[in-house]
Amino acid sequence: MKNEYQVSDLVPHTGTMSLLSEILDYGDDWLRAKVNISPDSLFAEEKGVPAVIGLEYLAQTVAAYAGLQEKSKGAHPKLGFLLGARKYVSSTEYFPIGEALVIFIQLEMQAASGLGAFNCELKGGACEATARLSVFQPENAEKFLQGNRK
Repeated sequence: MKNEYQVSDLVPHTGTMSLLSEILDYGDDWLRAKVNISPDSLFAEEKGVPAVIGLEYLAQTVAAYAGLQEKSKGAHPKLGFLLGARKYVSSTEYFPIGEALVIFIQLEMQAASGLGAFNCELKGGACEATARLSVFQPENAEKFLQGNRK
């Protein structure tokens, strides 16, 4: 489906921690986003952005998908948590300055409890990364966090 949302409409990150450049398109169980790597990118170094940051790009794309699901119910995006990543593999150590990365995430499993799993891939001109992310989105993140502090 053609995109009608800005990143800020779907992802609860703000300021410099909002790393996605744009939402490209989406469907019922997938979303595609873009990250433009520039000298001003958060985490940018002389060689580019370390490839390990690709995990956060993938996670924020999953957050955009979750935000899209909330918007479709007439609600606002909620806070979620990255529980883990399996088999994160990157073809490079750095995403070079000037690179445009396209991130594709596909829902593998979603439980009523808020647990989910996504297959993810990131592709640029000379780079590629893949992973399977496990996530958790509680109904009320604030209550959940308070309950775990006791």
